[in-house]
Amino acid sequence: MNVENEVLLKFPSKSKNEGFARSAAAVFAAQLDPTMDELGDIKTAVSEAVTNCIVHAYPDSIGEITMKLRQLPDHVLEITVKDQGRGIEDVAKARQPLFTTGGEERSGMGFTIMESFMNELRVKSVPGRGTSVRMRKRIVSRGEALGHRAAD
Repeated sequence: MNVENEVLLKFPSKSKNEGFARSAAAVFAAQLDPTMDELGDIKTAVSEAVTNCIVHAYPDSIGEITMKLRQLPDHVLEITVKDQGRGIEDVAKARQPLFTTGGEERSGMGFTIMESFMNELRVKSVPGRGTSVRMRKRIVSRGEALGHRAAD
C-alpha cells in the first residue's frame, strides 16, 4: 500500500501522555484538512485506544505505547496504537458494549466509541504479549465538505 506520509511515536503508559497522543494525532491529521467534527472523532478514538493501554495493558506498571500515524491514498488516515502488555483473552467479548475488566469506574465503551468514530477498527491481541488497535478514517476535507453543502 502506498503511504503518503507517516510518523511513529513511542511514549510511556502514563495518563498524562493520553493528551499528548490526542494532540499529536490531531496535528498529523490536520495535513488532510479535516472538519472540526472529524478532528474531534480522531482525538476521541485515540484517547480511548491510549487509555485502554494505560488502564488494561499495564495496570500495575509503566510500559511502552507505540502510535503510528499514516496518511494513505484517498484521504485515509490510519492510526495504530500498540502495547506489549497483558493482552486480551477474548477480543470479541472485549469489543461488546459495556464489557470491562477495569472495575466499576470503567464504562466498557472504549472499543464501541472507537468503532463509532472511525470507518474501520481492527483489534489483534495475544495474551501476555500485547494488543494492536488499527483504526482508519477517510477524511472529507473542509473544502470538500463546503463544496457539498454549497451544492445542496
